[in-house]
Amino acid sequence: MNLTLYGLKNCDTCKKALTALEGAGHDVAFVDIRSGADLADRVPVWLEAVGSDKLVNRRSTTWRQLSDTEKESAEDEEYAALLIAHPTLIKRPVIERDAQVFVGWGKDVPDYPSSYASVISA
Repeated sequence: MNLTLYGLKNCDTCKKALTALEGAGHDVAFVDIRSGADLADRVPVWLEAVGSDKLVNRRSTTWRQLSDTEKESAEDEEYAALLIAHPTLIKRPVIERDAQVFVGWGKDVPDYPSSYASVISA
């Protein structure tokens, strides 16, 4: 099965996810969200699929550095523009399999979270 993993090349969580998925026998294409991703195309799809609560990393340094005005405008459904302007606000990794979108990788799971069962087994 072909998977696309969007993340940052220096992100430990993305590296763990990539290693686990490849170790499970999957062909995984890695796309760096800062340099290789067409975020104007992908972000709206991801928001539609998983919503802003899952996609926006509100614990990130980038989020904390945003002005109150930027954070408030995000509350007004301007998430797509904010994520495109600040790719590091995207919770990582984002994994696509066909029309399915999965976000994040659990620290408490050695290989992959159970929510990825449909990715792993299909």
